[in-house]
Amino acid sequence: MSYKLSRRVYILQMLLLFAACEEKKTPTQELELVIGAISYEEGRQTLERFTRFREYLGNKTGAIIQLEPTFNENKALERVKHQAWSLVFAPPGLAALAQANYQYEPIFPLEIDVNSYFVFIVSKDSPLQQLKDLQGKTVALGMRGSATGYYFPLYNLYGLTLAEILFAPTPTTVFEWVAQGKASAGAVSLKEFNLYRNKLDGVEFRILFTDPQNVPPGAVLIAPNIDSNSQQLIRNYMTDAPPSVIQEVGYVPNGKIPDYRYMISVVKRVTSIVSRLDASPVRLF
Repeated sequence: MSYKLSRRVYILQMLLLFAACEEKKTPTQELELVIGAISYEEGRQTLERFTRFREYLGNKTGAIIQLEPTFNENKALERVKHQAWSLVFAPPGLAALAQANYQYEPIFPLEIDVNSYFVFIVSKDSPLQQLKDLQGKTVALGMRGSATGYYFPLYNLYGLTLAEILFAPTPTTVFEWVAQGKASAGAVSLKEFNLYRNKLDGVEFRILFTDPQNVPPGAVLIAPNIDSNSQQLIRNYMTDAPPSVIQEVGYVPNGKIPDYRYMISVVKRVTSIVSRLDASPVRLF
């Protein structure tokens, strides 16, 4: 009787052991990677642009790849702050903050025009001659969070008091507002100035001020809560991705990682005055 009982106990122990081993082999949950991007007003285009990249990275990593576009930099920064995004395709302002404050690591630069500068434009017959002449005037800026339309212009306007700041949804709107006299000057990139300067019939524009500081490119950044082995695999897979996939999402596999030290100083100064931007007059100090 005792022999049979001992044998049953032994068999039960072996079954429990096998069950425990099988449980260890079964993953408790499937890996999920969330890609963050700022889409501004291009939600559908952003989803389509990342379709093949998500499929490629998902097949390589075996992970579920989610895309989470946001429509402004404040919402994006909130996601970065909570490390909710595994990978971030970030414009330079967000990239600088993610690296400086939240331990995200840049792994690839995004594509950018090598001559990326911001300029203030005015109508050709404007009496304004230098930056300080904008004291007391209404100025048109671009989307909040844009390097050439927001951060760099505000950095250079620091110390002035403006009548009002208008935020334009597109570069062409900046030109229209300046042409209509709604704004005395507007901030755009040098590339946008060359592209749109002759688009409005009967209106000519000139550059009031050019920032000598080249705007750094944005970057793809990886979250600190991704383990080092997975980080390296993701880097390798992104480096080896088909050229057409890389071009669609716009990163440079062998490019130099941007130096954001100057950009960080720009962002910090602008952040210190951001609560005053919707006031009238606007005291930028």
